[in-house]
Formats: sequence, C-alpha cells, structure tokens
Amino acid sequence: MFSSFHWQIIEEYLPLFIEGTWMTLKAAVICVIAGTLLGLVLGVGRLAEARHGFYKYFLRYAVQLPVRFYVSFFRGTPLFVQILLIHFALMPLLINPSGGLIVSGDLAREIRSQYGAFLSAVLAISLNSGAYVSEIFRAGIQSIDRGQSEASRSLGMNYLQTLRKVVLPQAFRRMLPPLGNNAIAIVKDSSLASAIGLAELAYAARTVSGAYARYWEPYLTISLIYWGITLLLSAFVEHLEKRYGKGDAR
Repeated sequence: MFSSFHWQIIEEYLPLFIEGTWMTLKAAVICVIAGTLLGLVLGVGRLAEARHGFYKYFLRYAVQLPVRFYVSFFRGTPLFVQILLIHFALMPLLINPSGGLIVSGDLAREIRSQYGAFLSAVLAISLNSGAYVSEIFRAGIQSIDRGQSEASRSLGMNYLQTLRKVVLPQAFRRMLPPLGNNAIAIVKDSSLASAIGLAELAYAARTVSGAYARYWEPYLTISLIYWGITLLLSAFVEHLEKRYGKGDAR
C-alpha cells in the first residue's frame, strides 16, 4: 500500500494540514472550556432545590425543568443537525447585515464572512458538550456524601461556599475520566464542522481529495493527526488522575 502512497501530495498541502490542525485545536480548546463551564452551571441548576416556600417551586419550574429540557434536547438530537441548525437558522437571526438581533450592518457582514463558520461550530459544539458535562457534574456532586454538605452548612457556610470548598474539589477527582473522554470526543466531533466550511482537518482532507481524487493520503494523514491529539489528551488526563487521585489514596 505504502509503495503507491503519494507522499508528494501531503508535502504539497502540508501548510493546509497545519492550518487545519491549528483550527481544530483552537476550536476544541474553546469548546472544552465553554462546555465545562456551561455544564457546571447546568449541573448545579439541575440539583438546585429548596424545601419550603416560593423558592421550592421557583427552582423546580424555572430552573430544573428548563435544564432538563435543554439536556434532553441536546443529548437526544445529532450534533451534526445542531451544527446545521445553528449555522443556517440561528446565526442569521443573531448576526445579519439586514437587522440581526445582536449585530447588524457592515460589522455583521464582516463577522459572517470571516468568522461565521467558526462561531457556529464553537457555539453548537459547546452547547452540545454542556449538556453532556452537566450530567457528569450532576453525578459527581451526587456521589459525595450529603453528610459533608450538612456539616459544612452547620459550620456557617452557604450553599455556594459548600459547593466550591467541599463538594467540587472531591467530586472533581471522580469526574476527571469522563471529562477527559468528553474533551477527546470534542476533538473528534469538530470534524463535523467541515460541513459548514470550517477550515479544520476534515475540510483540509476533503480539499486535497477533491483536487487529486486521492483518498488514502489525505484521510490517513488526518486520522494520524487526530490519533496523536487524542493520545496526548489521554496522557494528560491520566497524569491529572494520578496527581489528584493521591487524595483518595490517603
């Protein structure tokens, strides 16, 4: 197979693959950070509760119910469809030269032409990731014994202080493996954004294959790049597990 592998194709389009790798990494980092923060908020919102009075019903119907709907929608529909929906339906409403809800005029035209695909991809993947990460946070928080929260509250800590100083530090160690798997999934799922014209790795491979009608070279190349990125991410997560897992071993 390798005797007929046209290495010169890879050499000719090497800058395109490098640019695609950079775009993939940039989008993945932003989506991991945004998805994790969104997932934390959603996970805490899913567990928010009050025992009596107005806040009991407010949290149930104004917080928990919308969060459940959000998580159900983004986990129950394909990410590819979400990317298309956001790029072709939502973004034209928000950023449109003819009267966008957020940005309009020449600035909207420039944003759409220069960053439209990137913004749509990052928004869609982050929203999708937030739904999955919220379940990771929910399970992690619930895995911590409620007695620790009650003891913290008896010492005068409020709910947010208890969450930040007692619950989340312990839950984080248990959430590292699924959070790492989510980050790896984001790197691979970013390839779906090539459908809306984002110049990442899959887009680079499609461009090369279209130019030469050759498929082994471009798609094997990006497969190896994706593989290398995921191996590095796995090693990083494993390092964090060993570092933060020391507290559980004591």
